[in-house]
Formats: sequence, structure tokens, C-alpha cells
Amino acid sequence: MPAGDIFERVGVEARLHVVDVDSGREVGIRADEQVVIASVFKILLVLEFARQAVAGQVDPTERVLVRAEDRLGGWGTAGCADDVELSLRDLAYLTMSVSDNTAADLLMRRVGPDVVPLLAAELGLARTRVVGGPRQVLESMFADVGARDAGEFARIFATLPEDRVRALRVFDPAHTTSSTAREITRLLTLIWRNEAGPATACAMVRELMARQMFWTRLASGFPPDVRVAGKTGTLPGLHIEAGVVEYPDGGRYAVAVFAQTQRLTARRIDVDLAMGEAARTAVEALRAA
Repeated sequence: MPAGDIFERVGVEARLHVVDVDSGREVGIRADEQVVIASVFKILLVLEFARQAVAGQVDPTERVLVRAEDRLGGWGTAGCADDVELSLRDLAYLTMSVSDNTAADLLMRRVGPDVVPLLAAELGLARTRVVGGPRQVLESMFADVGARDAGEFARIFATLPEDRVRALRVFDPAHTTSSTAREITRLLTLIWRNEAGPATACAMVRELMARQMFWTRLASGFPPDVRVAGKTGTLPGLHIEAGVVEYPDGGRYAVAVFAQTQRLTARRIDVDLAMGEAARTAVEALRAA
């Protein structure tokens, strides 16, 4: 079944791009449309950290105290009852493995929030825009609904109709961190070809992406002998993942999938599984060619 039919079966709008890392052969669906990338931007963030660590600009073992006022919600350190002390490299690990927003925010403060957009420009990702880290995204959501804190936001958000939610800036590619499926696979290709920075830095990003805990999206579509290194992104109604799948015969394929549901629900396992199935279908089409 073609990838487009797979997405139609579960009732989602999708953008997809798959490229052979070594040959450049590609397939795509609406791959050049601007889309919200949510936590997929953390690939750029961790790449910048890895480049700075290799260059000696930051010490990966530097200790950071994660305090109650630093917590942004979500996975990882957000669930801790007490202050936690971590190294910068452990912040990077949590940023990639469980998409820890607090870890990403603290890491971005350390590497410099203005540097990540400059990295995208340096790599030729002209349509990739980074407007800030997780804290800036959260603050924009608070402002858009008139909330003063997380508790007030949760109360207001639960009462909003879907059209009001979709009007938030976080869902508009023109007003939040965004890119295209093609540019995200370009970023991954550069990392896997050691062209996004020093080879040691690229290897660090690849290793951290391979430790992502979530498996229901891209990884679900491939057999166990295919290595999948990925990074998810999630907002209500948005299911996103980008990564690289590596076959035992050496084939390497960068994949970016952006699926938007008609209803604003965050839990649609059928959509997640369809993303993996569509990714495998597209990769197999390239391999057959």
C-alpha cells in the first residue's frame, strides 16, 4: 500500500520525506510545506551542544542543578519531587531519550539560545526557523490564552473549543519553531555523513538519538534487525518523528514524518503505527529502486 494511502486510512494529513543517505535518492509527500516541528528541534540543540563540547567550549561533565522553578512539565526531570543535579551530557541524554523539556531548556541556556538558529543557517537549512526553546514555546501558549502560570493555563485550556486551540501560535509554522520534511532529512543526512560538524560531534548525536525510548512511531514499522535512531515531536493533534533507519546491509535512510489529525487528541496509537508503516513503505520503495 502506498504511503499516502496509509495516511488516508487513518484520516490524517501528512508530510513525509525519505532520502537515501548515501545515494540521495528520495521520495516525498508534500515535503516542502512549512510545518511545526515541536521537539524535533532538539536534534539541532543537541548537535550544537556536541559541537561545542568537541571544540572545548563547554565541559560535558559540568554540573547543573535542576530546581523546582526550572521544571516545565512533561517527561524526565519534570516528575522529580526534589532538586536534581546532572551533568550537561546527561541533560543532552534526557533531551533526546525522553524529550525532557526542562533538560532541553537548561541545555539551551548553556549553549546559547541565539546560537541554535545560527547553526541552522550555517548548515544551509534556510527554511528552518527556531524561535526559542521549550520555555519560550510554553510562555507563548500562556500569553495566547491569558494564563499566568501552568495551573491557570491547564484550567483555561480544558475549556477552549478546538478552533481556539488551533489559533494558538504554537500550531502556526509562521509563528513558532518550524521547518519542512525535506530540510529535516537534510539535517539528518548531514549528521550521518559527518558533515554537520566534527565527526566526533556527529557520532555523539547519532548515539543519543539511538537511545530514544519511544518506539510506537518510526521504529514500529521496521523489523528488529533494522536500527532506528529518532526524535519525536508531539502537540495535540500533531504526531511527528524524524530519524534514520539503518539496515544490516549498510543501507541508511533519513525519514521525517509529520501527521496531523482532524481532532486535537494526543493519543492515537493507530496514527503512530501508520507513521511507521508509511516510513517502511517509502524506504522499501527506495531500496527496490
